Amino acid sequence: MGSDFKTIPIIDVSPLVAKIDDPKSTTSDDLLEVVRQLDKACKEAGFFYVKGHGVPDSLIREVREISRSFFALPAEEKLKIKMTTKSGYRGYQKVGVNITKGKPDMHEAIDYYRPILPGQYGDLASPLEGNNLWYAYWPKTPFNFKEVMEDYLFLVKDLSRKIMRGIALALGAPIDAFEGDCAGDPFWVFRLMCYPVLTDIPESERTDTGIGAHTDYGLLSLVNQDDEIQALEVQNRSGVWIYAVPIPGTFVCNIGDMLKVWTNGIYEPTVHRVINKTPFYRVSVGFFYESNFDACIQPVECCKQKTGGVAKYDNIVYGEHLVKKVQNNFVKGRY
Repeated sequence: MGSDFKTIPIIDVSPLVAKIDDPKSTTSDDLLEVVRQLDKACKEAGFFYVKGHGVPDSLIREVREISRSFFALPAEEKLKIKMTTKSGYRGYQKVGVNITKGKPDMHEAIDYYRPILPGQYGDLASPLEGNNLWYAYWPKTPFNFKEVMEDYLFLVKDLSRKIMRGIALALGAPIDAFEGDCAGDPFWVFRLMCYPVLTDIPESERTDTGIGAHTDYGLLSLVNQDDEIQALEVQNRSGVWIYAVPIPGTFVCNIGDMLKVWTNGIYEPTVHRVINKTPFYRVSVGFFYESNFDACIQPVECCKQKTGGVAKYDNIVYGEHLVKKVQNNFVKGRY
């Protein structure tokens, strides 16, 4: 974590979205101002709000509402796409199945990953091989569930790529630094999450956290959270928890473990958690933009030169990092 920040910065990325793919415009003053703000936010907070991103507000809301409609279904319907090891850890998990540092988390979720073909990455990805369990195949779910989610995925993947281009410029690297061996073929993780009212959970099964304190695994995360429900908290250097207060029409964006290694610690991911103390069910949709699955992430030369010339972190294969995390994320015997 970078500093004793008291608030999370808001960045209007519209100049970046409009110009970052145009070689003639990447030195424009308004785009470079966004790059400066990205650098400052990544160094000081590791979190920032993104506005002016170009993803329609109507789609942002629809994704949450369709997610909410799924979580309102009877348990037997949701369990038709239950997550198992045979599903490549894709699918639905009921409250308490997900754990953080051994403690059950008070949320239910559907997990999606970029599809992986058998043998695509050799043994590296074998636990995560498979296709996603889209609920559109059952008649009681909204007919457009899969289509809406895939439209949304297309847009947030492109937005993430553009933000990563801005981050590359902020680090003094080539604009396409993340588009080769690092993330030229990016993996992604997509989670639909619902945080119930804590008092609705039997006391014997209840803990006090929706998701325990953690950092994210990849390069960049985009969180689409319910309006007016404060639950996501971010920890500053002094250990103070700061609410990521919902701002309609924005994404909450944060950096992950792979960016820390790549930048040799210039940017560090910030610990965060979710605690839903409100009397309302909270829906949050997380998109996680990752490196290539089989990428070996290591501190790059331009970042080592800025941090003493020596690599601070060992090389790490992203897929190994992800598989290890996933296999320890769930209560054994409950999926």
